[in-house]
Amino acid sequence: MRTIKQLRKNMGISQTLLAEAVGVSLRTIQNYEQQGASIPSKNLSKIASYFDLSVTELYLQEENEPYTEKKTFIRNGCTFYPLDDTKHFVRVPLILIERQEKYIESLAESRLGNSPFKTAFVIDFLDEDPHKAFEVSGDSMNDGSIDAIPNKAIVLGIKIKKESFTKENNVMVGKPYVLVCTDRIICKKIIDFDTLKKTLRCQNLNTSPEYQDFDVAMEDVLEVFRIAKKQF
Repeated sequence: MRTIKQLRKNMGISQTLLAEAVGVSLRTIQNYEQQGASIPSKNLSKIASYFDLSVTELYLQEENEPYTEKKTFIRNGCTFYPLDDTKHFVRVPLILIERQEKYIESLAESRLGNSPFKTAFVIDFLDEDPHKAFEVSGDSMNDGSIDAIPNKAIVLGIKIKKESFTKENNVMVGKPYVLVCTDRIICKKIIDFDTLKKTLRCQNLNTSPEYQDFDVAMEDVLEVFRIAKKQF
């Protein structure tokens, strides 16, 4: 499949590395990357999983060849379908509330953070950084305003570096983020960064007494995602 070669190149992965991940020889991967190659279903599933795709999505890419670069393309485990103008329909990994613990465990093991589920958004921007969707738990971010993020809402997050939070970088403060911590995943508005204590000050939109501001130590934060879109 020529798609395998294209995906591998897009992610900067060598044939040797892919061969080791699938458990086959280098020569076998070279054969798999040929047009019309016959790939055993077991190995095809391993290859699709390696790129965080389903077998169906892998074949979808192949069907769009040789126009993959102009039409559908895959980046960081997300499938992008160009629409009219500059918009894209994108399918991204979805971390449901019930799967948050397993996601954190997989993140600790592989640093990839795997999820068997996906959801879709229509976006009017393209970002090189990884996209992931999270189901929000609770109404701490629900104040009834246009900015509200109610219980069970799905937010599209764009991964950013933790180092982006500095006292000088005020543009990062005052916006909602998803914080993947060592023990939980939370959606909060970040209102301050303490450079000495190395903590993030988290704020809830809901002003009810039970929702108080609190600090999160940066050392307990595994991933940070800025919220780009939401859907209910």
